[in-house]
Amino acid sequence: MDRRDQSSNGYYRSLTRNMVLIILVVSVTPLILISGTIGYYFDVSYHEKALEHLKVLVKKHRQNVDNFLHEKLADIVLFAKSYTFEQLTDEAFLKDRLTLLQEQYGRSFVDLGVVNDQGIQIAYAGPFRLKNADYSKAEWFTKAMQAEAYVSDVFHGLRGLPHFIVSARQEHQGKKWILRATVDFEAFNSLVEHIRIGSTGFVFIINKKGEFQTKPRYEVETAKEPYLDSLKFESLPLEEVAVLEKVSDAGVPVIHVWSRLKNADWLLVYQQNASDAYAVLNQAQKLTIAIFLIGVGGIIIAAVLLAKRLVGHIEKMELEKDMMNDQVIEAGKLAAVGELAAGIAHEINNPVAVMVEEAGWIQDLLEEENLKPSANLEEFKRSLNQIRTQGQRCKEITHKLLSFARKTDPTVKLVQVNDLIQDVIGLSQQRALYSNVQVETNLAPDLPKVEVSPSELQQVLLNMINNSLDAMDPKGGIVKITSTVSGKHVLVDVADTGAGIPRANLQRIFDPFFTTKPVGKGTGLGLSICYGIMKKMGGDLTVNSAVGVGTTFHIHIPVRQTVEG
Repeated sequence: MDRRDQSSNGYYRSLTRNMVLIILVVSVTPLILISGTIGYYFDVSYHEKALEHLKVLVKKHRQNVDNFLHEKLADIVLFAKSYTFEQLTDEAFLKDRLTLLQEQYGRSFVDLGVVNDQGIQIAYAGPFRLKNADYSKAEWFTKAMQAEAYVSDVFHGLRGLPHFIVSARQEHQGKKWILRATVDFEAFNSLVEHIRIGSTGFVFIINKKGEFQTKPRYEVETAKEPYLDSLKFESLPLEEVAVLEKVSDAGVPVIHVWSRLKNADWLLVYQQNASDAYAVLNQAQKLTIAIFLIGVGGIIIAAVLLAKRLVGHIEKMELEKDMMNDQVIEAGKLAAVGELAAGIAHEINNPVAVMVEEAGWIQDLLEEENLKPSANLEEFKRSLNQIRTQGQRCKEITHKLLSFARKTDPTVKLVQVNDLIQDVIGLSQQRALYSNVQVETNLAPDLPKVEVSPSELQQVLLNMINNSLDAMDPKGGIVKITSTVSGKHVLVDVADTGAGIPRANLQRIFDPFFTTKPVGKGTGLGLSICYGIMKKMGGDLTVNSAVGVGTTFHIHIPVRQTVEG
């Protein structure tokens, strides 16, 4: 491969790369912008929707917990106001009231008790032996004595089990007393224990000290962020829900949602890993990215194929352009050769005419002079006849050369086709001999004369014979020329035993500049010109060919006039 070919290949490779890049930029850039914009707004919208859903969930369960506490507290307050101190200190009556509560509310209430102002439980109904229990030092008792109704934090107390107390304060004979009830921890814990979203979402309740009021599903360290800030209840309005996304110590993004309850004494907290909360979004993003990559891959493949195809067309056009330029140059050379041939023919005609004229004059002198005794007289006459014969032959050759160069008059005349065939064979005989080709003829003797331009028909015949000789070079073969009458046409067939023409090329064989010959050996104009000449005459030029068998060109010459002889 020479430098020119390497440079050309580099140019086409660069052109292919540039076209691929342009197609990718034009195609992928809008796709990226649209996908990015839609993806961004979808991401923001989904985050807002997911967090709003969690806020609604926390509000709903905060309301459920508050309702549970208010309901239990209201029951105890109602009992404390509905019955006298004497009735409630009657353990049989108190036990009956506990049974009534348990029948109405299930096992939510564990026991009932009456505590005097000294902190001594003077009456008790329940499963534990807590009569006369001393609560004077208990934190809940101190706070209960200060409020008409009170709900304690969860603690273990004397029974060693987690529970919390609801109480109502009343007065008897100027002394304060408390009706207290223990709420079952499991019943209360079930309110939040079963709140689960995804695989990591759970809810728990803590008090202001960060102590758990329910059992968390997973281990949580409330002494760390973000719970330290959340325990500052004053920063969060009572009915509001706060949301915070924070990376844990393990490097996992976690969503925290919290709201105050029990008159801001407790905090209801929802916690979930962000990847779990946004699992659907993450799946959608992964699917979108996969579709995007598949789309980009398809665009890349299409861009490469399209670029290669376009560059292939450009390369083919460039090759055809170069070939056409070569053919134009070759046609110019042929034109120059024609001009040169015409000039040479004219130049040769003049001295040949003088030679023939002088030979005739010498012959006349020989006949006038008394040279009969001369022994060389017959030799002189033979030589003069030979000079005149060869001069006439030179004249015929130059005449044919002029005809081939299109310097003869293209006037339409009545001609005998067989005569033109013989003239053309004479021009091609020497080349056929060198090409090891045998020219055979089968000419019908009774052909009518045709009204054509002799030079143009001669050009067509010569081109057909030359093509046949080219088809058999260098192995040789047979060219057979046949003339017959076919309807209103004189049909001349020029058949050869060459390689034949492939079927794919038969449709293009008469196209201008189409040739299967090597560069420099054909212009692709000969058959096209011949086809045009025959069409102008009102005739036709057709071809039959079989690969490996040979080719036959059929020249259809219209018969307009017939002349006897």
